[in-house]
Amino acid sequence: MPSYLQVENISKSYGHKVLFENISFNINEGDKIALIAPNGTGKTSLLKILAGHDSPDNGGSIKYLKNIVTAYLEQESVLDPNKTIIEQVISKVDLSKTPKEQWDIEVEAQQILTSLGLPDFKKKGGELSGGEAKRVAIAGVLITNADLIVLDEPTNHLDLEAIEYFEDYIRKSRRTIFMVTHDRYFLDRVCNTILELDGGNLFIYKGNYSYYLEKREERLALASTLNDKYRNLYRRELEWMRSTPCARTGKARYRENAFYDLQDKAVTNRDAKQLSINLSSSRLGQKIVNCINAQFNYGDKCILDSFSYNFTPGEKIGIVGANGIGKSTFLKLITVEIALSGGNIEWGETVRFGHYKQEGMKFQENMTVLEAVREIAEEIKASDGSQVAVTTFLQQFLFSHEMFNTKIERLSGGEKRRLYLLTILMKRPNVLILDEPTNDLDIVTLNVLENYLQDYDGSVILVSHDRFFLDKIVDHLFVFTGDGHIKDFIGSYSEYREYLIDLRKTQIQAQKAASKPSDNAKSNKLAERPNEKKLTYKEKRELEQIELDLAALSVRKTAIEEALNSGSLSLEEITANSIEIQSIIESIDNKELRWLELSE
Repeated sequence: MPSYLQVENISKSYGHKVLFENISFNINEGDKIALIAPNGTGKTSLLKILAGHDSPDNGGSIKYLKNIVTAYLEQESVLDPNKTIIEQVISKVDLSKTPKEQWDIEVEAQQILTSLGLPDFKKKGGELSGGEAKRVAIAGVLITNADLIVLDEPTNHLDLEAIEYFEDYIRKSRRTIFMVTHDRYFLDRVCNTILELDGGNLFIYKGNYSYYLEKREERLALASTLNDKYRNLYRRELEWMRSTPCARTGKARYRENAFYDLQDKAVTNRDAKQLSINLSSSRLGQKIVNCINAQFNYGDKCILDSFSYNFTPGEKIGIVGANGIGKSTFLKLITVEIALSGGNIEWGETVRFGHYKQEGMKFQENMTVLEAVREIAEEIKASDGSQVAVTTFLQQFLFSHEMFNTKIERLSGGEKRRLYLLTILMKRPNVLILDEPTNDLDIVTLNVLENYLQDYDGSVILVSHDRFFLDKIVDHLFVFTGDGHIKDFIGSYSEYREYLIDLRKTQIQAQKAASKPSDNAKSNKLAERPNEKKLTYKEKRELEQIELDLAALSVRKTAIEEALNSGSLSLEEITANSIEIQSIIESIDNKELRWLELSE
């Protein structure tokens, strides 16, 4: 397979901070590559360089295959507020480089938008929510004829159905993908290569996310062994370097130089940094939040319809549903940030909320990291009862001493989210209200946050589109189904998806059964034949041929369904396949009826 892109010895720094240095890798045709790295280490910077929106520092090179077309999905979607959804998507197509007609492109755009949950094609960019804007941007990328697609956190702000459609589309697509995402199911099911930026170095793993975890653990174990050897050598060399000047006069200069090189290796912690959350929560009584016939309407739209539920200490609830259905509003109703239209919500006397909002915290950008947290407290109570200095707490959250005096305006988006999370937990809440906490957090932070929440002795009410995160944390789900109705499902998100799949299968089977003659009808039809005879030789051959035909038709029907769901067909192909599958369905029905007549 040809190499679409060759990256050789590129570097990027901002001020004194080195993001990456002299890294090299290839992107080949058909690769689906994910980049994993902690926040603030240059992931978005690298994507912008690959997409041609930025350039590396002096030195190194990036070589593209001739005539390669690249599409770039930025982390934050910027749309024209006056253009309709369909206009925004179609405008991404370079008509000079595609054989498709304008009408074909519009039909394809409508198909993608509908699959992403945006059927109102005439809605304007200025009327869209953040999640809707992200879906429009994704549709704009998918409809291009780009050979290489660069994606920066594509699943952020998408609802679960849109994520699963997008995941399936990318997985089946033959196009080459380079992306940054924290969605671990997406990584595992889509990617065939993982690149990891760690300490400015690049490590390449030829496999999916599960393979990466296994091989990364092996790498760190080896690095730890080597680090022990370096330290033993360092101790011996240190004794030599501390000897008297007279003792060193006869020593070779190269040995002194080697010592300093060895010192750098020995004092560098080769193990990956691990965020640590060591906090106590406030005491929580038996009464948490009681919802009594809670009702909320937004204009003519019912968000909550006579909802009653008593939250209990220690339970962890995940809230799922389509974008715009009222999940964030529900959290604001619980915390009485918004007043109910009817009913009542009662709090327990000991409840101390920690509300992590999707929109984040409005920091004073000219403040330093240390100043921001010192506004809340100088010390924090740890889980063992001891008092921990706020500087120690910052370091536990991966804010190094050098970052204490960094202005907030210079932090990356993920670093700001991590700082926001820190300020929430510093207040020792016993009921955590989390609205999309996984957006913009790196995987290392997510892993430790998950471990913290699993051991957290307070209550958690969580809105998230991160399927992996939901599976690890929640005991049951509140499923927002529309019109103010909430279904309480006991189990994980994956179990809920299996339930939906089984339910859909049952519905399809019921529809098929309803479309066929009933047993009574068949019996009546048979009863009308008083002088029934045995099958003739010709009828036996017909029965055998029908069985062969039904098997072949079933295979063809499945193939057409997969093609129609692939999202890669032209309008003509969609039309032809739709006509053919209808004909196949009719043939199957007719042959099944004839098979029943002959076999009975």
